[in-house]
Amino acid sequence: MNENHNHEHCDCSHDHKADMSLNRYETVVENSNVTIDDGAVTAAVQQLLDEHYQENLTPEVYQFLLNCVDLTTLASDDSERSVADFVQHVNDFGERYPQYKNVAAVCVYSNFATVARAQLEVSDVNIAVCSACFPSSQAHIETKIAETALAIQDGADEVDVVLNLGYFRDKAWEELSDEIAELKETVGSHHLKVILETGLLKSAEAIRRASILSMYSGADFIKTSTGKVYPGASLEAAYVMCQCIKEYYEKNGVMVGFKASGGIRSTEDAVKYYTIVKEVLGDAWLDNKHFRIGASSLANALFQSFTGTEEKPF
Repeated sequence: MNENHNHEHCDCSHDHKADMSLNRYETVVENSNVTIDDGAVTAAVQQLLDEHYQENLTPEVYQFLLNCVDLTTLASDDSERSVADFVQHVNDFGERYPQYKNVAAVCVYSNFATVARAQLEVSDVNIAVCSACFPSSQAHIETKIAETALAIQDGADEVDVVLNLGYFRDKAWEELSDEIAELKETVGSHHLKVILETGLLKSAEAIRRASILSMYSGADFIKTSTGKVYPGASLEAAYVMCQCIKEYYEKNGVMVGFKASGGIRSTEDAVKYYTIVKEVLGDAWLDNKHFRIGASSLANALFQSFTGTEEKPF
């Protein structure tokens, strides 16, 4: 982990670097009290939804959720023209519906940051990019840093990257953490969202470890999934991640954001994630600086839910 990063790190000192590295990364995870019992997580999620889901099915919540959407296009045949048209829908929404808040960001591949920046006319919508050899994260770190630096140079406000799952598989915690720290150093004051690919990690134990290591290495957000190869977001993964974010805040005073992504298409699904964030993290996280949902079709579903129309502005 990069000691120059603003996030606090666990205070462990040993004579030998190898011992220090092993013990630091293991200790910070072992010191967590977040449950790794998958059955307990499933039961806790069900209880939260049973008690609070219905109360959140309101037009006000739907409008709030639209303002938390990272409106996303990540198709293999995206082009300069298609991305420009995609961004124009966001501009048009701002003109046609000034009474409603817009989406939080448009999310595109890193090579389209220039196109998005040139096309975007709405001041309160950010440009997010998927970078660092998304979605596999399989490349030299130099390649990942170069891609990410170019995206920032081209006008990206936020960068989404995938956790190095090969390092995770091999339990190479120091290499995994150093890579995140280097990418955070590259984006500087811009937000770095680290994608855990929870559909691959699967267990609460693995998701807890990935969440903790990402936050201690500099992640400004932790995100569930790429939505590409493995299963997308799950409510159970969201619950574990939010518990880790809560614990990290209590220990370090740093509010890390949460992003759900992958397969969230309906208003009802989005409200379930909202319910988990609200009940686990509290109202302080209920803004688009700390809560996002990555989606393509969800924005239209939410709009239809709070307007009662069949319009598809996005």
